[in-house]
Amino acid sequence: GFMYAPAFHPAMRFVGPARREIGIRTVFNILGPLTNPAGAEHQLVGVGHPDIAHKLAHALQRLGSQHAILVHADEGLDELGITGSSAVTELDARTGDIRTFRVAPEDFGLPRGTLKDLKGGSPSENVAITLRVLRGEPGPRRAITLLNAGAGIYAANAAESFADGIGLAAAAIDSGKALAALEHLVALSRQLGAPRREATA
Repeated sequence: GFMYAPAFHPAMRFVGPARREIGIRTVFNILGPLTNPAGAEHQLVGVGHPDIAHKLAHALQRLGSQHAILVHADEGLDELGITGSSAVTELDARTGDIRTFRVAPEDFGLPRGTLKDLKGGSPSENVAITLRVLRGEPGPRRAITLLNAGAGIYAANAAESFADGIGLAAAAIDSGKALAALEHLVALSRQLGAPRREATA
């Protein structure tokens, strides 16, 4: 899952303002996955430029990563994209291999789309978009969700391939399990946040 770095990584809390002021990618975009406080051995990592993916994979290998998928979309996204193809670098400790290949939405029967199709909005608009995707709405947003969720499932070794990971992601959405998991997380977050709010009131 996603963790907001300043909340969980004390060192990153102090570099955030400087990164925002600079306004471009910095060394901290590379250090984030390498200094993950959770000690994750399985990771889906977005990279700002495909040229650094192989070096980052070697660094993750030395740090004990078991399975890492590093991705960069041709449209410049640090995730798998749907406007064209994406570069993928895979580290698999089971074989000791680091390999690079490309994937495109149509490789998995998913439609292409444009960046405009994926545009979000305000926090409340983004919540509504997320809920529509998790309720099974078809289209580009579902496609990019399935691509990246499937890659994450594959990185976790919960699927034998990218395609299997995408299939599991689709099944989780279509069965309602993904939405139920989100609703459980929201309820748990509210429950855990209530004592803190009461203590500061």
